Amino acid sequence: MADNSSSSKPLFSIPIPALGAHPGGAITATQPSPSVYLLTWVSPPDNRLTTPFLRALLAALDVIEFGGYAPGVVITTSGIPKFYSNGLDLEHAFATEGFWTLFYDVWRRFLTFPMPTIALLNGHTYAGGLMLSLAHDYRLAPAPRGFLCLNELLFGAPLKPAMAAIVRHKLTPQAYRTVALEARRFSGPQAVDIGLADAVVASGGGEDGVAEALAFIAERELLEKPKRGVYGTIKAEMYKGLIGEIAGAGLVAGEKRFDEDQKREADRREFGKVWYEQWAKDNKAKL
Repeated sequence: MADNSSSSKPLFSIPIPALGAHPGGAITATQPSPSVYLLTWVSPPDNRLTTPFLRALLAALDVIEFGGYAPGVVITTSGIPKFYSNGLDLEHAFATEGFWTLFYDVWRRFLTFPMPTIALLNGHTYAGGLMLSLAHDYRLAPAPRGFLCLNELLFGAPLKPAMAAIVRHKLTPQAYRTVALEARRFSGPQAVDIGLADAVVASGGGEDGVAEALAFIAERELLEKPKRGVYGTIKAEMYKGLIGEIAGAGLVAGEKRFDEDQKREADRREFGKVWYEQWAKDNKAKL
């Protein structure tokens, strides 16, 4: 049975095995206040979301849910001051069978987790890291340093159907447009203004940031929310449309539709080039 006394000592630690250029690290759970479980990840240099990282995160959530800990609140943050997460290792993601399903399974775990979850964004939160934070119930944005950004547009990566779904479900249409089609970098206050985050943590990460997160929990009375055992059920129903798009048959159908759309677009562009060449030839004398 887990010890639920308040303690800064680790409750447990889940290793993140090394992978290629990633040296590995760990996700460490502490209890900064009774029934508040802080998961701090350290995976140098910038907490890339690799297969070992995601499996370790799922394991950490399982320990909290099934390890005898009292219902409470889960906070995730980074032990690397500059980065909450810099997103995916794209080469690994596209080369590894099952990666995308695992990535979306982590989102679904947060979307249905039977306790409130808070992403304490202590530093830069980019791309896949921002998507992971969106799967949490709340986000606390950093200030004065640290940006939030969905920057796929800037490096030519399309939003896969599940990626588009989580941003679309969590933001207003206007905010979705700004985040996805402008790839803007948002400071903490700007993220709150657009609805990307719920509050600013002026002290960033570390112990002071945790103290501000605890104040946020107290203000929202979040420790009371999971005690009746229906918190996760309500979340699952609230997000049923999103969950249907990121898992199972819905995910398969979305990926198939996306691939077919991309093929049609490639055909349209090819036809357009042929049409233009003929048009230019026919109208050469007039130009």
